[in-house]
Amino acid sequence: MSGPSSASPVSSRAVAGAFALDVVLVVVFAAIGRASHGEDALAGLWITAWPFLAGLVAGWLITQGWNAPTAPARTGLGIWAITVAGGMLLRAASGQGIAVAFVIVAAITLLLFLVGWRVIARLVSRARVAKSSPR
Repeated sequence: MSGPSSASPVSSRAVAGAFALDVVLVVVFAAIGRASHGEDALAGLWITAWPFLAGLVAGWLITQGWNAPTAPARTGLGIWAITVAGGMLLRAASGQGIAVAFVIVAAITLLLFLVGWRVIARLVSRARVAKSSPR
């Protein structure tokens, strides 16, 4: 019988690496935002980053990102949407600002970060397969 369970399992190392990269990119997003406003990048980094990190964890859980951690559409888009929405809801609930311009910039930046690296990984993987295939 074929189906999703017949696919080769994703290594725990690949899952951990993908999740770690997502975490780093969310923290980089927060650091860039703080620096662009002349705020101390380290002192308040946690205050800026935590809502999006919580959204990221929710995104991984809801999309079951461990099943296809590098898939741009199946995993990346879901994680991105939940990270942005969850991050904004948590920012609002904690009294942090959610100006329209910030929402737009955050959505675009996190799209480029969380989906972008997955697109690059997919292209590199396909190029490697094509290069190793006999012609």
